[in-house]
Amino acid sequence: MANSVITAEIRERAGKGAARAVRRAGMVPGVIYGAKQEPVMFQIDPRPLIKLLHQPGFFSHILTVNVGKEKYEVLPRDVQFDKVTDAPIHVDFLRFAKGQTMNVEVPVRFINEEKSPGLKRGGVLNIVRHDVEVICAPSAIPEELVFDLSGVEVGDSIHISAIKLPKGVELTITDRDFTVATVAAPSALKSEDNADDADEGEEEATTEE
Repeated sequence: MANSVITAEIRERAGKGAARAVRRAGMVPGVIYGAKQEPVMFQIDPRPLIKLLHQPGFFSHILTVNVGKEKYEVLPRDVQFDKVTDAPIHVDFLRFAKGQTMNVEVPVRFINEEKSPGLKRGGVLNIVRHDVEVICAPSAIPEELVFDLSGVEVGDSIHISAIKLPKGVELTITDRDFTVATVAAPSALKSEDNADDADEGEEEATTEE
């Protein structure tokens, strides 16, 4: 998605007491930090924040935050939620400097499930990693990493090497070709395999007798 723009208000006071007062007023306290500059404290209406949280890849998309007369290009870094209501109660945004690279979790997506023989047989796609950590400049953050399931059979594993990363994007894990997903056998097929194994065992036992 394109850069989203949200508007916040300057928050004058810091501390737990001040944050609680902000929440009682129906707002969400937050902070912008990074780029070797002073932190910027703000408060924001929860409604646009919740709307953004419901969009895929929230933590891998650059946001423009207007605080007073200032405008900040930031990356969401952390959101704290109420343990009872699950509503956001605090948000951290990371400000970045020109030329800076950063570690980002990028969501994965799978396509062509209908072209996978394993899934057609009733196999189950077991996603090992819903996100993959990469390092890149903020402007180069991918929307998603797309894996093609065409030709994938039951028992196959989909590794990170199955895709080509965009220019300027590198993996943080470089010492192995890690698994992103597997196609597991359906329960019915497992039952048939177990029954075949049992029959073979019985035949061997009969032969020995």
